[in-house]
Amino acid sequence: MQRLVTTKEASEILGLSLQGIHYRIKNNQLKSQKKDGKLFVYLDDNLTYNNQNSNTNNHNIKLDFNTFDKVIESKDEQISLLKKSIKWMRKQYVSEIERLEKNQKRIIEVFNSEIKLLQSAFNEMRAIYKPQIEDKKEFSKSSSSSNEFITIKEFFAILKRANKSEIEIKGIIFNAIKKGDKRFIYNKKDKKLLILNEDFNDLI
Repeated sequence: MQRLVTTKEASEILGLSLQGIHYRIKNNQLKSQKKDGKLFVYLDDNLTYNNQNSNTNNHNIKLDFNTFDKVIESKDEQISLLKKSIKWMRKQYVSEIERLEKNQKRIIEVFNSEIKLLQSAFNEMRAIYKPQIEDKKEFSKSSSSSNEFITIKEFFAILKRANKSEIEIKGIIFNAIKKGDKRFIYNKKDKKLLILNEDFNDLI
């Protein structure tokens, strides 16, 4: 039995070029027929089947070795790249953790240092300015505790009970001094601060 195949299929089955197929058609070595403007070639079914099997087997053999080697090589490259990427990410992670820990320690040290400085300044100012302030009418209050002072630490504690952070409390102090709040007595020359023991509800 014979069946019609395209010239391209015939070249693959017979192992010939397209020119070789056309040459054999021209010399009546292969029977051909045109359908819908396309040229077809008659080939024996057994020849077609055997050649297809042979080509498939040879192709499979080549794929078995070549494809396997390429797949292994590709996988090895991917594994190597992944290992390098994981190693790099681990270093970056450790480095970032160390950096954050150092920054946290610096911030804590700065805050502690500032609190100590403020406390020291308060103690000095209290000894120097308290007698003068007590004599001034503008700072006199009706209650017996009107001329008493509180420490900066105590002021921080009052506002912290109102859920204020240290940064917010510092901002409150600076804004109060800037606005001329009489509860906060600041000596620009000596950079000393005194805080009168009054009601701070308006700052909470």
